Amino acid sequence: MAKTKKLKGDFNRFNRITPGWNTFFCIILGLISLLMLIPLALVIIVSFSSEKSIALNGFSFFPLEWSLQGYTYLAQMGDQILASYKITIAHTLLGTVMSLGVMSMYAYVIALKNFKFRKFYTWILFFTMLFSGGLVPNYIMNVRYLQLDNTIWIFLLPSLVSAYNVIILRTFILSTIPDSLFEAARIDGAGHFRVFISIVLPLFKAGLATIALFNVVNRWNDWFTGMLYIKDANLTPLQTLLKNIQDNIDFLKQNAQIAGTPDGIQLLDSLPDQNLRMSCTIIVIIPILCAYPFFQRYFVQGLTLGSVKG
Repeated sequence: MAKTKKLKGDFNRFNRITPGWNTFFCIILGLISLLMLIPLALVIIVSFSSEKSIALNGFSFFPLEWSLQGYTYLAQMGDQILASYKITIAHTLLGTVMSLGVMSMYAYVIALKNFKFRKFYTWILFFTMLFSGGLVPNYIMNVRYLQLDNTIWIFLLPSLVSAYNVIILRTFILSTIPDSLFEAARIDGAGHFRVFISIVLPLFKAGLATIALFNVVNRWNDWFTGMLYIKDANLTPLQTLLKNIQDNIDFLKQNAQIAGTPDGIQLLDSLPDQNLRMSCTIIVIIPILCAYPFFQRYFVQGLTLGSVKG
């Protein structure tokens, strides 16, 4: 008994941080956090810098001249920017909710140890991670057979399930929810849907929040789907719209025939370039920066849950 207390005391002594070292580590981590904000601050400053200042000094925290040219150019698109924002927000939120619903139920089913076809459905899920039809078969299936092109469903249905995320959710269920809870619910006569709603989901928030953040970021940054399937301007997502704007400006600046005429030179001088890129970056990342603190609380909750269980 005395030996056990001695070992426990030694363990606590070696794992205890003195107030001085604790303050030192807090200062170091605070400085590292501030360093993470430097690139974001540079992007914001460059977005308000004039093209002349960027051409002379490059990307600088102290531009020679301030300008709203990039934001003015985007504001001229008015209704199109708003329409792209609406469709992007709509398919991001709706797609994330739909994906979480399907993937969490799939993960719950293959996490049940008494489910007869558990290994079979897990193998099917894993098989899709190794082999896929490729871009051309997917395009033919979505356009010719499912006819999802130029509709909002092209953003929702093909990306409804991610095999990797389902495996993460299944692992989270197996590692955090004890089998005794499932057995107690079955003894009380609860069905699988009641168990999923009343037991799994309340204990599942940290895992769902993690996958939700992955899903939100992936859907928000998806420009390729819009470029490939969408022709209607009202359904063009924000990322695709901004890429098209930048591609058009790059084409004009690289076209020697247009740039060789007086009107072409005047047109190119009026077009923003680097500050437009940074302005596009700012209007894209602001919603994600606003959404991240909401998910952060569940990350902390997940870490605390893991430490208590350990």
